[in-house]
Parts: sequence; C-alpha cells; structure tokens
Amino acid sequence: MGGMQERLREVYLARPRGFCAGVVMAIRTVEEALSRYGGEGPLVVYHEIVHNQTVVERLRSKGVRFVEDLKEIPALGEQVAPYLVLSAHGHPPQVREEAARMGLTLLDATCPLVTKVHTEARRYAEEGYWILLIGDSADHQEVKGTYGEAPERTILVAVHTHVGRDPRLADPHTVEVPDPERVVVLTQTTLSVDDTLKTIEILKARFPKLVVPARKDLCYATQNRQDAVKRIAPKVEAFLVLSSPHSSNGMRLFELAQRLVGRAYRLESVRELKEEWLDGVERLGVTSAASTPEDLVEELVAHLKARNPDLRVMEEGEWEEIAFRMPRPIPPEEVLGG
Repeated sequence: MGGMQERLREVYLARPRGFCAGVVMAIRTVEEALSRYGGEGPLVVYHEIVHNQTVVERLRSKGVRFVEDLKEIPALGEQVAPYLVLSAHGHPPQVREEAARMGLTLLDATCPLVTKVHTEARRYAEEGYWILLIGDSADHQEVKGTYGEAPERTILVAVHTHVGRDPRLADPHTVEVPDPERVVVLTQTTLSVDDTLKTIEILKARFPKLVVPARKDLCYATQNRQDAVKRIAPKVEAFLVLSSPHSSNGMRLFELAQRLVGRAYRLESVRELKEEWLDGVERLGVTSAASTPEDLVEELVAHLKARNPDLRVMEEGEWEEIAFRMPRPIPPEEVLGG
C-alpha cells in the first residue's frame, strides 16, 4: 500500500465495539449444543445465528446447518440432532410451534432485549392497543419476529430518515391507525438511537395519546456503540466500520460515522480494505458491529501497524460488563402446552 496512506499517524479504536452480550450468548449456545448434541447428527440453526458471515462460516465448518425454513430440515437428507437453535434476532411464535410439532427441542438464543419487546407486543395487543413498530425492513428477522406476536394489531413504520426504502413500512408523518386513542410504539432494537427518538417525536405529534414504554426498546449495546463513534468522530478524518451489510446495528454505525466524519467505509475484513480510503488520513477511527469477531479488528490493526511502523493505537471509552444466561432446552410439549 503506497501513496499518501503512509501519513497515517493515529488510530482510535472505539470501546465498546464488537460482540455484545446477546451475540456472545447466542454463539456460545450453538457451540455448547454442538459439544453436547453434535454426536446425534448435524445441529440445525434457524436463520443465521448472528448477521456476520465470518461467524456463520466458522460454525458451518464445524457441521452446523443453517435453514431459513423448517421445511428444509427433512431435505438435509440425514439424521439431524433433535435440537433446534433459534437465532439471536427473535422469531414469530409460529416458528417455535412448527419446530415443536416436528419433535424438536428448542434452544432459544433470542437476545433477552428482543424478548422484552416481544413480551410488550403481546401485552399491548391483549389490552386492545394498536402497535406502531419502528423498523428498518419488513424482511429483517427481528421485525418479522416482533410483528409475528400480534400481526393483526401491528403496523410497521419506517425510521423517518429511511422513508421509502421499504414500501411495506409506513411513513411516520402519514401513518394511520384504527383507534388513535389506543396506540403504542415499539421499536427494533438495533436502529439509530437519534433517528428513532426523532421518529417517536413525529409519532407523538400525530398521536397525542401515544404510549411509549418506560424502558427504551433500543438496546444498550446499540446505544453504547453509537455513543463511542460520536466521541471519536471529532478526533478523526475517516472511519472504518467492520460489519456485514446485513447487520442492522453495523449499518447504523456506518451511517452515523459517515454523517459525522464525511469519510466512512464499511468492510467485513482487512481483505476488503482499499488503499485510497486512507489517502491523506492522519487520524483514523475504527469500530465494529455487535456481531463482528474481535480477531477481524485485530487483523486490521496489525495490517495498519505493519504499513505504518510509528502508528499510535489508542482505545477510547469503556467496555461493557454485561452477560446473559444461557437458554435452557425447551421440550416440544412445553411449547405446545402439553
């Protein structure tokens, strides 16, 4: 790598970055299930356990099978382990019920913060509320899961900055509900904090009786990683964000860095780094999505240091000290109420 890139003097690593407690719990769930039950046949995971191809491919290389439809399981053509791991993003109740009817014991690795939103959706629907669910795509697994808890009473709403990206999501400025007196807002957990709060303000102005749950649905890890980017942004001339394009929280980090710094680049690993990204850059910020393995960040930093022997690498912020307990196996009869 040549040219003006050699001027790079300082790298600011955001803290926190990378794996959050929910991702750690989800990956450990798969690894422990492989260790315990892998001898009974290939372990099946419903949906990518987290939205990061490196994580998925590493688990696939150990024999994990990922499916997007439970009907794919018989088509695997082999005896699979009688356990099904559900990914961190949350899923509609119909998925759990279908798996139970297939005789599969569930290991539900849904992030507890997503589970909290599911619980709120069920409760408010039972109380006769209409739910405005803010999300970034009707196809995102987390949105599908929360929507599936009360589809007959839920309306999907776009973040105000993303209106029009997905026509299935209503514009917060014009969305209508059957009963404006009984309406509540819930959110996908991995959105831009600032944009989501602004979207809620738009909805409040339209629906004065709007109920906003006391505990914010945006997860602590999403907020902390965005705050870390905000702290570093004034000190740097460019930002590198290690993230899969399918990671909602990672793409929101990328958009935030681009808005604050004007030069932000997304990459999944150092292999995607382009030398022109760093032309003229003396101070660089680096962060990673909540599903990006830390060794990918370490590889990037090692590459930058090899190209710039006098490079100063500084870590900004504090690590999180949160852990989620591992899920217990849920037998089919418990899911089906037997």
